[in-house]
Amino acid sequence: MYFRYLRRELAGRRKQSFIVAAGMALAVALVIIVNSVSSGMSNAQASVLQGIYGVGTDITVSQTPTAPGEGEDGERGGGPQMFNFGAEDGATTDGTTTVNQSRLEAERGTSTMDAAALASIAEVENVSAATGTLSLTNTTFDGELPDMSQMQQNSEDNTGGDMQGTRPQGGPDGSGGSAFSVDAFTVLGLDPSSTDIGPATALEVTDGRMLSADDNGKDVVVLDSGYATTEELSVGDTNDIAGTSFEIVGVVTSTTGSDSASNTYIPLDTAQTLSGLDDQISSVSVQASSSTAISQVKADIEAALPETTVNTQADLASTVSGSLASASSMLSTLGFWLAVLVLGAAFLISALFTISNVTRRTREFGTLKAIGWSNGRIVKQVAGESTVQAGIGAIAGVVVAVLGVVIINLIGPTLSATTASTTGPEGMSGGPGGGMGGVMDAASSAIDLTLQAPLSVTIIVVAIALALLGGVISGAAGGWRAAKLRPAEALRSMA
Repeated sequence: MYFRYLRRELAGRRKQSFIVAAGMALAVALVIIVNSVSSGMSNAQASVLQGIYGVGTDITVSQTPTAPGEGEDGERGGGPQMFNFGAEDGATTDGTTTVNQSRLEAERGTSTMDAAALASIAEVENVSAATGTLSLTNTTFDGELPDMSQMQQNSEDNTGGDMQGTRPQGGPDGSGGSAFSVDAFTVLGLDPSSTDIGPATALEVTDGRMLSADDNGKDVVVLDSGYATTEELSVGDTNDIAGTSFEIVGVVTSTTGSDSASNTYIPLDTAQTLSGLDDQISSVSVQASSSTAISQVKADIEAALPETTVNTQADLASTVSGSLASASSMLSTLGFWLAVLVLGAAFLISALFTISNVTRRTREFGTLKAIGWSNGRIVKQVAGESTVQAGIGAIAGVVVAVLGVVIINLIGPTLSATTASTTGPEGMSGGPGGGMGGVMDAASSAIDLTLQAPLSVTIIVVAIALALLGGVISGAAGGWRAAKLRPAEALRSMA
């Protein structure tokens, strides 16, 4: 009886049922699509950050950099040292001295920390894995200068006297000038026995092999594919780092679509020895036992190592710019509130139509009460009609949302993302009497990403539940209004 009456009433009010269902369908579809696109944005942003710290990394810990200052004996602090050449350095021919010198030092703008910090982090509750890395820059000076011994002699002759001494001869142009270049590439020291976390997890071997536990203490190197192509190097060749010849055992590429973490990768202990940074690391990659433990792990590390900087992927999200960041920001504000407003409007439309329908059905409800229908039965009847209308709208909304997400994924909108980074000295040339100093340039890595919007079963279920809840609430409100009618009103309207 109940369902037969329900079916008859819905069939007799198709226009109203269509409007209410359409409103609910629009709301449900918008909620699902906005959530799917938002999840796609989050995944794209995560892939950019994974390119920096590795797929399996939840937290990174680094030493808080100190302000640049004076080093010992007046040397520069806060960055690579100056290249200093003695009178006996290089090979002199026809008044021209050819010099070549390499330095392997911590990246400028960064500070190293004691490797004991790694053990402290590993002891923190809910830390499932941790590994240390050492970020270095190999800088090579290569050039032609005037005869250094002649320059030193002229300096001694002019000490305390007339400074207009004989100008040194030689150099590339024969007039005492100089010409040189400074080339730099990045070197990352990895623990070969711990490649399941950190930057190594974002690398894929394209030729040769990755570093292994047997490589500890050895002069072996793995190259980034882009760097290998630029330098025309391949597996089996050698690559000089700080004046030491390293055997190339592998070539890798990034799996995240962004640039890999470094130009070259060598064993951590070898990097520490070669750079003179024994028992030092630049950062620690940390993996938490679960996503819910990340906040607790971060807080405990900050308490244990107060002089370090602890970052999660959420903290680093602000460093990503470009259309990805703009779209993500717009979606998280405009998209969310638009979905909320449409859902609220759908609820309001359902309630208004239900109450309006009750007003037009005064005779019907009054008659039903006159023949013995209880208030609860009338409320149940009206709420049932409204719930069915909302359910039809919810199902239609899910179909529309699925089609919308499929279309978005087929189109595959391209988003750009930019992450700030710092590069080492670039090639420079010096003129006559020119000096040389380290030059660091701010650089940015641009990445193009294809947006893929995933569908979440949970969000679909929640959206349907919200639509049904709206139908029940609006139907109950209309049913309560209908239940207050008295049989006498129906008799008067029939007279």
